[in-house]
Amino acid sequence: MSRIKNKVAVITGGNSGIGFGIAQAFKNEGVKGAIVGRNKETLATAAAQLGDGFIAINADVTNLADLERVFAATAEKFGKIDVIVANAGAGTTGTVADTSEADYDRLLDLNLKSVYFTVNKALPYMNDGGSIILIGSNAAHRAYPSFGLYGAAKAAVIFLAKAFSNDLLDRNIRVNVITPGTTDTPAFDKFVPAEQIEAVKQHFAGVMPIGRIGQPSDIGKTAVFLASDDSSFMLGAELLVDGGMTYLAK
Repeated sequence: MSRIKNKVAVITGGNSGIGFGIAQAFKNEGVKGAIVGRNKETLATAAAQLGDGFIAINADVTNLADLERVFAATAEKFGKIDVIVANAGAGTTGTVADTSEADYDRLLDLNLKSVYFTVNKALPYMNDGGSIILIGSNAAHRAYPSFGLYGAAKAAVIFLAKAFSNDLLDRNIRVNVITPGTTDTPAFDKFVPAEQIEAVKQHFAGVMPIGRIGQPSDIGKTAVFLASDDSSFMLGAELLVDGGMTYLAK
């Protein structure tokens, strides 16, 4: 029997990559709910694959009115929400010497402000005893070139799992964070020329202790665990799902 069957979930950035991997894992466990994204085309494709148990909501997670609309629409369709996955975010490259104020604001809005207010706007629509899952990055632990600001934002997200759990003790809502390493997602398309993508993936696989890059399904399986009562004694915790990259890579 599924550990999370019939729970209601909202996954931001659920239209592709890690978010879609989580949505697929939830669907396979009998979860229903909503995926959220800005790209209407990938939202439609993802929703078609997930089937009738999920609705797709086109929204910008940096816009608080959009977030309010997401949770109101999900609760209207499915009832109170049990699981929130604050996954939406994106890495951008840039050093302290060449990052503009506009770049700074855009990155922090997407990777930190949106996480904070995703949780803030979700709470009135959540069941007590629910689970909130934040998505970090091992860039919070390893200083990759030109990813300093992104890593700092993700380090703050990792801390928020502790702070939110403390804030929500009276409602028994647990907040934990999954920290992926390099994962096979469409994000490669944004940073690497198409003809070099496979070679870059092979390079990352070669430096990762486990010998391969992650798959969205790796994160999805972990999210199922954190959404279930199997993790009921965990709050404010970080789970590194990074193939050993953070602590074992040379």
